Amino acid sequence: MDLRFDLAAALDQELTAAAPLAGMREPGFAPGVRTADPVHGDFQANGVLAYAKRTRQNPRAVAAALAAQLPGLEPLCETAVAGPGFINFRLRPATLLAWLNAHATRAALAAGAAAAERGHTFVVDYSSPNTAKQMHVGHLRSAVIGEAVSRLLEFSGARVVRDNHLGDWGTQFGKLIWAYKRRLDPAALAADPLEEFERLYKAGTAEADADPAVLKEAQQELVKLQAHDPENLALWRHIGEVSLAAFQELYDQLGIRFDVTLGESFYNDRLDAVCAELAQRGLATESQGALVVFHPEHPRFKTQPFIIRKSDGGANYATTDLATLLYRVEHFHATDVLYVVDKRQSDHFEQLFLTARKWFEQTGRPLPRLAHLDFGTVLGEDGRPLKTKSGDNIRLKELLREAVDRAFRLVTGKNPELPEDERRAIAQIVGVGSVQYADLAQNRSSDYVFAWDKMISLEGNTAPYLLYAVTRIHSIFRKLELPPGGTAAEAGATPFATPAELALARKLVRFPDALDGAIRGLRPHFLCTYLYELAGEFSTFYGADKVAIDDPPVRARRIVLCNRTLLLLETGLQLLGLRLLKKM
Repeated sequence: MDLRFDLAAALDQELTAAAPLAGMREPGFAPGVRTADPVHGDFQANGVLAYAKRTRQNPRAVAAALAAQLPGLEPLCETAVAGPGFINFRLRPATLLAWLNAHATRAALAAGAAAAERGHTFVVDYSSPNTAKQMHVGHLRSAVIGEAVSRLLEFSGARVVRDNHLGDWGTQFGKLIWAYKRRLDPAALAADPLEEFERLYKAGTAEADADPAVLKEAQQELVKLQAHDPENLALWRHIGEVSLAAFQELYDQLGIRFDVTLGESFYNDRLDAVCAELAQRGLATESQGALVVFHPEHPRFKTQPFIIRKSDGGANYATTDLATLLYRVEHFHATDVLYVVDKRQSDHFEQLFLTARKWFEQTGRPLPRLAHLDFGTVLGEDGRPLKTKSGDNIRLKELLREAVDRAFRLVTGKNPELPEDERRAIAQIVGVGSVQYADLAQNRSSDYVFAWDKMISLEGNTAPYLLYAVTRIHSIFRKLELPPGGTAAEAGATPFATPAELALARKLVRFPDALDGAIRGLRPHFLCTYLYELAGEFSTFYGADKVAIDDPPVRARRIVLCNRTLLLLETGLQLLGLRLLKKM
């Protein structure tokens, strides 16, 4: 067995090769190697049970025969048959050290992880705010989950295209342009453009609702925009540019970047062709003046239409999403398209995916894997969607500002002797990271309660706790007067021996399993849980085993553990989108 990044896969390969030698000649044997409960070992193969049942053999006897054909593993791990036919593997201390030596840098980790998604091109659709509106707490989850998933996929070898699919077109612009021309406050626009745009839209809507003449004028402004009237088009572009600049300030704080920002408007000239092709193929039919797609095989969608052209001739989200998918396949050659969108849109995406599958099959186009990465709602401590006291959505910029203020108080309490500018720089990273991590640490499909006291705390599974763990290891290296990450001080390390050393080494070797769990279901919380447990295991080790000792081989192996823990904590936090600290 080689010491590849994924040791479970290496063991799986060894068992598969040994099966015929053990008399397991029937096809279909899958070893099923997975991470084991530490009580039993590091890895466990449970595939013998299914094989023995299918072939009507005694599973324990089959497992024993298979284990007997693995003498090559003896130098690397202890092998034992347990229970009704499980095969347990416990890595030897020297093997643990060898794996950690083989994966001593982020580049080595990335090279090992890259096999998982190599050859795939993912388009990840996330954030996607509406222009002329402020981003609020409801936009938080899509942004931070989408960025974390993108980073995880890139680390696992995929080509990733981050697409911010802006809502920059629609009937609301008629009312907004009407109000902009007649009700604009230039000073307010200069002070906070999005605040003024929102005020103008509300004013335009209120006046249009109250006065049919105003409504007609607003509709005419929309018609002029759709006809590419130079004045309205220039105004619409200005609104979009100002909105993007405001969004970018938030993205910069969150460490988010996009490869492309293509709004709904980008696809306007592609919509008619989509409707025509679906109609020609018999997938879309007229219903009450609209062009719709039904799915007779589906219990709900056989009667619930997927409207791709409204009765007034206008397009909608369905039309745009189909045109967008086609563009992503033809332009980016996407093999996978992920939509990081609120779970309340599940019906829309299920209908979209059904329609796309039939459309692409009929036209001979390659259909990428389509996945809706749904997420739950951010709740207040009262169990209701998080809002201001007046019932409005909490603006994201205000949320992040409060997080940084709270983090500043935490840092000041911890290290009041640091200069204020340094404390404020640390608070920026800790505050924003706390908001990101509190979101990512939850199963994305679940709602979660936004609780300041829990998320900005040095206790529990929080960003401050993990960032403090990182800074603590940096302080160890400062006391040792060694550079973190340097391997010179690791020379001559002997295999791990104490219980705390072995427990930490075994936790470090499980990093590939945590990464696989996060990638397989595109759920970053698996990685969060691992990092939290790793930090706890390191704390136990550091409390039990002194690093700065006179015995060179023992000192060297404990430096190995410090270095690799720092490497994996920093790598994991960066994959989640957090920024790092050396002091806190």
